[in-house]
Amino acid sequence: MTQPDVDIDLGRLVAAVWEKRALVAGLTAAAAGLAFIVTGMLNPLYKSETRLLIETREPVYSSDQNQQASDVTFDDRAVTSQVEILRSTDLVKQVARTLDLSSREEFDPAANPSAIGDLLIMLGLKKNPLDVPAEERILKEFYKKLDVYAVPESRVIGIEFSSEDAALAAAVPNALVDAYLAFQSGAKLENNTDASAWLEPEIAKLREKVRESESKVAEYRARTGLLLVNQQDTIAAKQLSDISTELSRVRAERADSEARAQSVRSALKNGQAVDAVSDVLDSPVIQRLRESEGNVRAQLADLSTTLLEAHPRMKGLRAQLADIEQQILGEIRKVLSSLESNAKVARIREEELTAQLNALKAGSAREGEEAVELRSLEREAAAQRELLETYLSRYREAASRTEPKALPADARVISRAVPASEAYFPKTGPIIIVSALAAFLLSSIGVMLGELFSGRALRPSSGLVRVAPDDQLPVAGNATGQVAPVVAAAQPSADIAGPLPHISNDADDFSVEAVAEQLVTDVTPVAVCVSPEGDEGSAAAVMLARTVAGDGLKTLLIDLTGSACPTELMAESVRLPGLTDLMCGEISIADSIHPDRLSSSHIIPRGNANARRAMRAIDRLPMIIDALTEAYDLVIVECGAADAASIARVARAERGEIVLSILRSGEAEVARMLAEFNAQGFEDVLLMTPGQPVSPLGNRSTAA
Repeated sequence: MTQPDVDIDLGRLVAAVWEKRALVAGLTAAAAGLAFIVTGMLNPLYKSETRLLIETREPVYSSDQNQQASDVTFDDRAVTSQVEILRSTDLVKQVARTLDLSSREEFDPAANPSAIGDLLIMLGLKKNPLDVPAEERILKEFYKKLDVYAVPESRVIGIEFSSEDAALAAAVPNALVDAYLAFQSGAKLENNTDASAWLEPEIAKLREKVRESESKVAEYRARTGLLLVNQQDTIAAKQLSDISTELSRVRAERADSEARAQSVRSALKNGQAVDAVSDVLDSPVIQRLRESEGNVRAQLADLSTTLLEAHPRMKGLRAQLADIEQQILGEIRKVLSSLESNAKVARIREEELTAQLNALKAGSAREGEEAVELRSLEREAAAQRELLETYLSRYREAASRTEPKALPADARVISRAVPASEAYFPKTGPIIIVSALAAFLLSSIGVMLGELFSGRALRPSSGLVRVAPDDQLPVAGNATGQVAPVVAAAQPSADIAGPLPHISNDADDFSVEAVAEQLVTDVTPVAVCVSPEGDEGSAAAVMLARTVAGDGLKTLLIDLTGSACPTELMAESVRLPGLTDLMCGEISIADSIHPDRLSSSHIIPRGNANARRAMRAIDRLPMIIDALTEAYDLVIVECGAADAASIARVARAERGEIVLSILRSGEAEVARMLAEFNAQGFEDVLLMTPGQPVSPLGNRSTAA
């Protein structure tokens, strides 16, 4: 079984608002007038703002490089820290004293309490604000009016202040900024003063330490002989370097002399020509002998053309040539001897230098150990000297910043506050418009909610067809006492003859509202609703119950349908105990009654007990209905698609009304059903057509 669908009638909601337009308009006008009066009674507030740019500011003689390096330190957290400094209690107290805020009632309203406030204090319902010191009261009001914030994605800080005095609203943020800048400069000046006072005795101590360290270095050098011949070499190191260089040179000369001597010696030994040897060619004597040899050979060649070999002249020239060659050979041996002598001398010199070098190396090892200690002393002296120079530089810099103007704050004002020409609160026009609009909306919503909760703005969805299972049949019976399903349509009887049965609706209005109004007017205790067309008609009965409840009457609906459509529309759950449980004696009447979800009416659901078993006690139902009429102004019994005979068993014509819920039935069908009810003694039948209209019946018409 599914939940029956209902639609919200938007047209009915709008019509309800229009019907109560006088109330809505009155509430809207009252809200607008009240807003106008209240805004006129409020004191206007003015707001002004000053803006700061947080940046590193150094004196004009500071280097740009240092300034840029300092700028990097101002990240988001640094800017937030400056915001907290601007909100600090010390700065606020200083501004309050400077501007004499304690003399203004705006900042100390507790100084002039009202009569109501005094009465509350006397009764102990309110703490006496005068128990709090005046300075704390002023600070509390000051912080309510102050707003310091950091502009996102920037290093700009905004300082806003509101006051009833436009000039004061501008003076406070400007005074707060001036106090902040003075505080920042004073902090820098205090730091420099403290630095100078600390550096001066430290510099004196360092100077003495540097002098002692340098004296130790000089004394150690003199004692160990580690004297310097230049900026970094000692005497021993210089000697070792020179001897090493000389030894290398002597070794090269020796090797060269030995090589040249070996070349000449090899040439003489092998009988090779020695003219290619450079040392031989460089000898002047050999060069002259070679020239003489050449002249003699030339004469021999010239005379050999005219003289024989045995000629004395030829013999003399040959003897002279042999003598010259002998002299050349002797000179070559002299050159060889000279080269060997040079090699020997170089070897001896090399040995001497090697001995000296070895001696210096032995001394250098000892000197290295002493140099380690010397370098340690030099490092200590250098560190002390470097620290002294640093302290001196810092001291000179701190001493040059003893004036406040030489120490600008790390912020500058980019926009000063000026008195506002217009109040920012209250905005009379917008407040009146918003108040009127809010009153209009709230009153309209209230009217609409009333329509929804009363059920007058709900209508059943079209096209619903429900069939109940065989074991969930209704409790109504036919005239013979046998069980008859109420979902079955009434069987056609003989042709209806005679005049049209009487319809009791007044003013030819068949709407749910008209039927509800007639029931209320006639003070009808019981209304038995019959819905030949099924759940759509049952939903109309639910709307009828909610409409009557919306008029202030205590209304109860009893679900006698087989589909339990009213139960599903009104109850929180279809499994709640109800009529069948009551008829079977399982629960009391009070336990069977449940509230409606959307209105103030109540419902007795169909129930969970077996319907056939409950039918055995159907005769108890009229007594139950009579008992319920004592507690409720109107009891509506929704019987679903029951016939007139079944209705006669649960309703009495002298106490109740029959409401026939028709949506689409034709004139003939309606006439037949009315005749059946008239035959059972129900002469007056109320027609209710919540859906589409029914065709006119004779001289009467229906209106949906």
